[in-house]
Amino acid sequence: MSASAGSFGVGQPVRRVEDRRLVLGQGRFGDDFGPPGMAHAYVLRSPHAHARILHIDAARASKTKGVRAVLTAAELAEDGVKPIPTWSRQPTSTFPNRDGSPLPDPPYYPLARDKVRFAGEAVAFVVAETRTLAQDATERIEVTYEELPPVVGAERALAQDAPRLWDAGNLCFDTEHGDAAAVERAFAAAAHVVRVWHVNNRLIVHYMEPRIALAQYDAAQGLYTLRCGTQSVQRQRLVLSHVLDVPPARVRVVADDVGGGFGARSFLYPEHILVSVAAKRLGRPVKWRADRGENFLSDTQGRDQIMDAALALDKEGRFLAVKLEALHNIGAYITTLGHWAAAINIMRLATSVYAVPAAYARLRAAFTNCVPINAYRGVGRAEAIYAMERLVDAAARVTGIDRIELRRRNFVPPEAMPYKTAVGSNYDSGEFAAVMQKALAAADWNGFAARKAAARRRGNLYGRGVGCYIESAGGQPLEYAKLRAEPDGGVTVLAGTHNHGQGHETSYAQVVAERLGIPFAKVRVVFGDTALVEKGAGTHGSRSMRMAGSAMLGAAKALIEKGTAIASHLLEAAAEDIEFAAGAFHVRGTDRAVSLAEAANAARDGAVPESLRGELAGDLEYRTEGLTFPNGCHVCEIEVDPETGKAKIARYAAVDDVGRVINPLLVHGQAHGGIAQGVGQALMEHVAYDAETGQLLSGSLMDYALPRAADLPPLVVDTHEMLCRTNPIGVKGAGEGGATGAPPAVINALVDALAEAGVTHIDMPATPEAVWRALKVAAAPRRT
Repeated sequence: MSASAGSFGVGQPVRRVEDRRLVLGQGRFGDDFGPPGMAHAYVLRSPHAHARILHIDAARASKTKGVRAVLTAAELAEDGVKPIPTWSRQPTSTFPNRDGSPLPDPPYYPLARDKVRFAGEAVAFVVAETRTLAQDATERIEVTYEELPPVVGAERALAQDAPRLWDAGNLCFDTEHGDAAAVERAFAAAAHVVRVWHVNNRLIVHYMEPRIALAQYDAAQGLYTLRCGTQSVQRQRLVLSHVLDVPPARVRVVADDVGGGFGARSFLYPEHILVSVAAKRLGRPVKWRADRGENFLSDTQGRDQIMDAALALDKEGRFLAVKLEALHNIGAYITTLGHWAAAINIMRLATSVYAVPAAYARLRAAFTNCVPINAYRGVGRAEAIYAMERLVDAAARVTGIDRIELRRRNFVPPEAMPYKTAVGSNYDSGEFAAVMQKALAAADWNGFAARKAAARRRGNLYGRGVGCYIESAGGQPLEYAKLRAEPDGGVTVLAGTHNHGQGHETSYAQVVAERLGIPFAKVRVVFGDTALVEKGAGTHGSRSMRMAGSAMLGAAKALIEKGTAIASHLLEAAAEDIEFAAGAFHVRGTDRAVSLAEAANAARDGAVPESLRGELAGDLEYRTEGLTFPNGCHVCEIEVDPETGKAKIARYAAVDDVGRVINPLLVHGQAHGGIAQGVGQALMEHVAYDAETGQLLSGSLMDYALPRAADLPPLVVDTHEMLCRTNPIGVKGAGEGGATGAPPAVINALVDALAEAGVTHIDMPATPEAVWRALKVAAAPRRT
């Protein structure tokens, strides 16, 4: 660590610099902006899950006092607005169907054309002087529907007699990966075979800041400016320009502070397009703001798969093969990311942290009359790991081998690294047994018996579970960063990623301060505006530090090279005699030096050759096609009241290998948040639709349970720093391990607690009612 970086360099627990601004109410979120002349918008949403639109009459609404515009699909067609692009238009993200048939590409228009396919789909967009006037006017729009039968379950959607959402049918994809023949041979020869059919429940994404979109149109420049909460301003710009059929240079996207993302903000939502069209039509700014009810009805959702998982073992408990068959409910439309990301990550991680010689995965997806699915924290990774960890515990029960020994016996050993799995993933590093042992120690594994005995004295059931995991962190393979030396001696970092809770303003400054040897406080991080940072791919997939951080190191190298040339001129010394350290360029063996600030001022003032004039800066587009593989082990203990079915987490410990730890405080914070989300999925969160009407039943926080502070014990979290070999920083990623490791740890603990009462399986969410019913079924006399 450099002397200048001091206690603020890489590896130090630096408090987040952005927090002071946020806790003092000085954040700049989407709803904090209201330019002069701004109009307000409201969306008319379909009350039906499946229906033909026979007629829309907006005349009364258009004549309402204060209403400035009413948009329907007809108006958007007049303006040449295109459908929101799907992955079928993004070749790098597609995969083939098993039979070679083409992938479907149904259009997703910002306002429904001819037909609505989920309750809450946008049908009309009203713009008025106030939000209340716009909302009132939507009630004057007359829409004539022909109701159609809906389908909300993936299995039902693929039945021959199911209602069709699309003319081509309800099958979205049917793909496979791995060696099916080798897997069948292994299963035929196995001494033991275990199977766990299970559900990954559908989840609603709950970020603190509701979705907001504010658009302006500059007719003189032909420039659209969209301000919205997003995980990538660059991606929003690219997709919006496509939908509006204008060059990207005519679109600017701005995202200041954003209150959470979790994957759902990676999508270009219809409202982003609608405010842009309305702003151009009216020649004034237009803002739309969702309320919580609209978030439930219209924000993309997460997970929702059923999976049939099987594991083959030999007589010594060695894993021979794994087979996964998953069916995804992707909702009514294809989004630009989530439905295929889940499938790809399941295929990548089918063998998890274990040395499994053969693997096969078949994955299908069905269209249903539900809200579309998109990425959700740990997308695909959580599903694959949950399947494998449930299988391992099931195998331990069948074989009689201790669950810890069974895992230890089958881990990929560190000496095998780099290791290519049976599904083609290349693990560069990992000490899985050591991580598990560290987690067991943190959880006081050996003290479990006493705690279980105490719970029994209280009349309760008590169990423990383990969740070992590995992730495939990556996302888009290109990222951008620029470092610019300022006249005051500071450095501005222009980053192509976005910060919506990760603490990038802090961790990026730590990396740059250490690399350049300047004070941490002199580093300023800028992101979230395509006018300032045109390049980049945004924040998703636990990729930001690996990609943007690596780009920053490359940009620092370029800055130093240019600064060395400037210093060579100012100091009248050969460039090879100049070295850079502690924020200054020094002539070796002398006390002659030029600081970054002096070099920057010389370049700006023209006191150097013409080729060196301008700003003292360096930039880099960092590209890598590889992935990183964060991993870890989570251990949970849970206590169950058999009278009520209430399950309470008593203890929780986790150890995560995220590669190089830039800032322990931030890593631990990511772990805490991810664990909370994983616990929520395991024990309480569930999206429910009525099978007959397709209506969302869990449509508010009165009907949809989220974890609260009282639902979690003090979390013991730690790291196991095993440097990644595939990027210059050595990081692996820290954003999604908690949400990946928690569900299997919690459910394995719960099944362990319920096992003495005869329960060997329970699905998520294991609500008190579900647990109570499982106990009653297990206790009921069996019919002969």
